[in-house]
Amino acid sequence: MTDPLRPDTNIDPDDTPSNPSTAPALGDVIAARFSRRHMIRGTLGTAAIAAMTGNSLLGVLGSPAQAGESNFSFREIEHGVDETHHVAAGYDADILIRWGDPVLPGAPDFDPDNQTPDGQSRQFGSNNDYVGFIPLPHGSQSATRGLLCVNHEFTSSRVMFPRGFNDNMRRFEIEMAAHGGSILEIARGLDGRWSIDGASKYTRRITATTPMRISGPAAGDARMKTSADPSGMNVLGTVNNCAGGITPWGTYLMAEENFNNYFIGSLKGHPEQRNYKRYGLPRGRYAWGTIDRRWDIDKEPNEPNRFGWIVEVDAFDPASMPVKRTALGRFKHEGAEPILNRDGRVVIYSGDDQRFDYLYRFVSRGRVDPENRRANLNLLDTGTLSVAKFEADGGLTWLDLAWGQGPLTPNNGFSSQADVLIETRRAADLLEATPLDRPEDVQPNPATGKVYLNLTNNSKRKAGKTDGINRREKNIWGQIVELSPPDGDQAARSFTWDILVQCGDPKRPETRAIWHPDTSANGWFSCPDNAAVDAEGRLWIATDQGSNWSRASGTADGLWAVATSGPGRGTGRMFFRVPVGAELCGPCFTPDGETLFLAVQHPSTDGAKQYKKFGRRSTFEDPATRWPDFKDGIPPRPSIVVITKKGGGRIGG
Repeated sequence: MTDPLRPDTNIDPDDTPSNPSTAPALGDVIAARFSRRHMIRGTLGTAAIAAMTGNSLLGVLGSPAQAGESNFSFREIEHGVDETHHVAAGYDADILIRWGDPVLPGAPDFDPDNQTPDGQSRQFGSNNDYVGFIPLPHGSQSATRGLLCVNHEFTSSRVMFPRGFNDNMRRFEIEMAAHGGSILEIARGLDGRWSIDGASKYTRRITATTPMRISGPAAGDARMKTSADPSGMNVLGTVNNCAGGITPWGTYLMAEENFNNYFIGSLKGHPEQRNYKRYGLPRGRYAWGTIDRRWDIDKEPNEPNRFGWIVEVDAFDPASMPVKRTALGRFKHEGAEPILNRDGRVVIYSGDDQRFDYLYRFVSRGRVDPENRRANLNLLDTGTLSVAKFEADGGLTWLDLAWGQGPLTPNNGFSSQADVLIETRRAADLLEATPLDRPEDVQPNPATGKVYLNLTNNSKRKAGKTDGINRREKNIWGQIVELSPPDGDQAARSFTWDILVQCGDPKRPETRAIWHPDTSANGWFSCPDNAAVDAEGRLWIATDQGSNWSRASGTADGLWAVATSGPGRGTGRMFFRVPVGAELCGPCFTPDGETLFLAVQHPSTDGAKQYKKFGRRSTFEDPATRWPDFKDGIPPRPSIVVITKKGGGRIGG
């Protein structure tokens, strides 16, 4: 997702790919598979479209016409870019909560000129990303009351602090408090509007200093121990929480993504040098290490090993300690999307968001007990983590990351399963997994059993490496891949895959975009990032083009409804557009499909210099937009938007 401190170059999260693998990239695999298929002026020929419709689950989960078909009835909005947000006609888009709004009792009102660490730790954090909804009471399908779980990925310092704010100690502590997550109890009133229950017993803020427990195979390992935690079992805080997930037992999963940005120091002579180099450490984009030794690898060489995990939070117990579940692997997790398999095991998908990195899957050993919630609270400590290898014939094989198997042995520096998980990327390299074009959100569709993988972009793909359907070197547009498990078995060793959409402007020959011929003038997009499935099993895609939006599309990011089956499979409709410099994150529906929550992140920061009405870098004093307050002296504020249909009814028609 967004690169926090370099908003002018965030189309890719790192300047130098750290993956040395020589395994075929997905672009090469797609090219090999489809190079013989006919393409006519940017759209697939009839035979190719038929081959890509993905009918492997027919007769098992019902006709795809029953879930995901193009039955959207809203009038879509138009491409463009300006200072505010836009939603389809017939819908209300209200601001639910903004950065700095009070969350916990005693929180001060937002005062951007007088921020404090204590105040921020009680207020809504910055740059909201993932949004999850847990109905209340637990176990119900309530769509009028629930817990809203929101990640706060990073901070945008140029528009967060006024010029002259030189107290680095206070500034860095405010930044730490603005990270993490928020849990809010919300309810829909008789007038159809949503509000926050400020007196809820469930309300919680999680920050970069919240005490957490480490569990699973890497807990207590020597490589997890520090001077402050000689047990290797406890850690302070979580950072760069991008997407996430909600488990079937009602816990909240926070994915740690670009954790390398937070550490300073030197790699020279470092005992973890090979490990850290593969993760791009140290990046040093935050200077927290100048006030807190744990962010300086010269002083605490093992601290980075304690980040890059999935954090599980019991949303129903605000006094509970969040847990870093090491069995799910350590990498730049974009998200952690669970689905309950037909045998009762939980399956969690996660992309490693960097160019040429991988798609992962975790399958729990134990089965979910629907009658005993507490029995499920440690299910994520044992199971099988695997990585995807895509084949040219449309097959996909899941390769287990298991110590002692194949190359994952002491001969290659792995002395235990803890080593495999701490160095998940290197283990996947040795298994020759398929390098991908920035795998971001991975969205299972419970209605069909299919899984959607968003590959955002890859500007570093070299000429001559691909051909055919994905013959796009310097791919700045991305694609959506549809995965099909056999007979709906999410734990199967082998899947099949197809391309749903090859993104970009179909009218620009250089994009080589592949859309359904019936896609409208505003139905196409670039850089798919987050995804959601609504109550009817239809797919919704949020985009993140970074600062290069003017090259990728020339339009702001937003939300599109995308048909995944039926005659309109592969068509899109534009539903929502963010203000200049923002990206859209975390689309989330209530169970009845009548409310949609969206996270608008970092308004005014991405590519504001390219905005014709602005033309310079945004600052606190002079931002490209002051969304959503539009008041002098108030900087742009990342916010949660809640969308409902005028007069009631399901979102999208």
